[in-house]
Amino acid sequence: MRPTSEPPTAAAPPPQPPHADPHRWWGLVVIALAQLMVVLDATIVNIALPSAQRELHMSDTNRQWVITAYTLAFGGLLLLGGRIADLIGRKRAFLMGLVGFAGASALGGAAHSQGMLFAARALQGAFAAVLAPAALSLLTTTFTDLKERSKAFGIYGAIAGGGAAIGLIAGGLLTEYLNWRWCLYVNVPIALVALLGAAWLLHDRRPGRAERPSMDLPGVLLGCGGLVAIVYACSEAEPRGWNDRLVLGLLCGGVALLLVFAWWQSRTASPLLPLHIIRNRNRGGALVVMALAVVGMFGMFLFMTYYLQVVLGYSPLRTGLAFLPMTASIVVSSTQISARLMNHLPPRLLMTPGAVLAATGLYLLTFLTVDPAYVSHVLPAEILLGLGMGMIFMPVVNVATSGVAQRDSGVSSATVNTAQQVGGSIGTALLNTIATSTSATYIAAHMKAAAAAGVAGPAVRDRVIKEGVVHGFGVAIAWGAGIMLLAAVVAWTMVTARAPKHGAVAPEYAPAYDPHRMRSV
Repeated sequence: MRPTSEPPTAAAPPPQPPHADPHRWWGLVVIALAQLMVVLDATIVNIALPSAQRELHMSDTNRQWVITAYTLAFGGLLLLGGRIADLIGRKRAFLMGLVGFAGASALGGAAHSQGMLFAARALQGAFAAVLAPAALSLLTTTFTDLKERSKAFGIYGAIAGGGAAIGLIAGGLLTEYLNWRWCLYVNVPIALVALLGAAWLLHDRRPGRAERPSMDLPGVLLGCGGLVAIVYACSEAEPRGWNDRLVLGLLCGGVALLLVFAWWQSRTASPLLPLHIIRNRNRGGALVVMALAVVGMFGMFLFMTYYLQVVLGYSPLRTGLAFLPMTASIVVSSTQISARLMNHLPPRLLMTPGAVLAATGLYLLTFLTVDPAYVSHVLPAEILLGLGMGMIFMPVVNVATSGVAQRDSGVSSATVNTAQQVGGSIGTALLNTIATSTSATYIAAHMKAAAAAGVAGPAVRDRVIKEGVVHGFGVAIAWGAGIMLLAAVVAWTMVTARAPKHGAVAPEYAPAYDPHRMRSV
């Protein structure tokens, strides 16, 4: 008698890893060039800002919008940019981001008014929000062999960690020997080279109509609106203070929008950010580690730039060059330590020691004084921080983007950039508030004591102000070191993924692949 029931349907086979692209390493150069442009643009304008302020007659209140316009658009639109890459294809999104970024940079370089410059910076941030996730997702889909992927991520991690320092050096050179406009114009030739290289060397299959996720417009409004509110609140917290009504309102509103966003994502059929991407213990832990780690790193850049220029009297170019040892340490750590060990050790055995090393480097900076201390304190701190961040960035990016379905690779990559951007914005505002309030208290107390002792004078006043500034930096950096140690704890307790097996391919191509799970110890 023949059975009446149908045999069970076989499970759909996992996606097969594509054949290795013979031009993939040259493609990595193109991706790295574009990523470098995005990362360094966050700092290259900082050194040029005083010159731009004078020429365009900006007030001290308005000058922050040269930075804020970029960070608002970049941090707020990253999730949308990642989903655009999933919708139109990663290569198309990459090319669109390059063209738009180059055009916005040219517009900013030619700006004849502050409003025009602010608009150009906002456009730069918007196109960077498309470019950065597309670059990272192209990296993950181009390199499917884990051994090769670890090398590629090593280069990417070196750029992510060292790009800010390179921006300071480039900004110093361009401002000192040309003018501030070239800090924006320089992106145009870089983008054109990357555009030509991408058109020739990068390959990506555009998703078919059935494979494309539909655009979640309510999710875009809720998620991007919440991120914009939080990033803007952090930028306003520096001049206004954390207890200001506008800052508190923006923070509460941003958190409320993100809570509604999470509720909506759990109910809509085609979410902007599928919650399984961040619910996964390993991936969620990696994103938290990224956000915490950049707090200390961004704080170090901010305070050391002021310390070297204001306290020690370094020129902009000399200040940029002073960060070179940290950049070199990040490159060495990413490419020679992390890239070699990532396929042999669980990720937390790189992240945790890396965070401890970085915290140690930050701790050394708490002993700074107004007297020159570059060789004795700043240099060893930069080396330790660079080695530590190189050990953090690469495994974090790998864990955060690994095991995600191809249709969600763009938005998954965007979450990494979002964690970095939001962590940097909150951390910079928080540490700067701690530094300024501590400095003000120190200066007031010591000036009062000097006046009581009858030794107040211009020389004493200048000395006390410098000592107060350095004291504030030290206290804020101590907080940064504590946050970095918290990153070490999170890495050890939450990121429990095993080391990959020898000769393994990326998890999204593995036979046991399940987009909702990632195996852990």
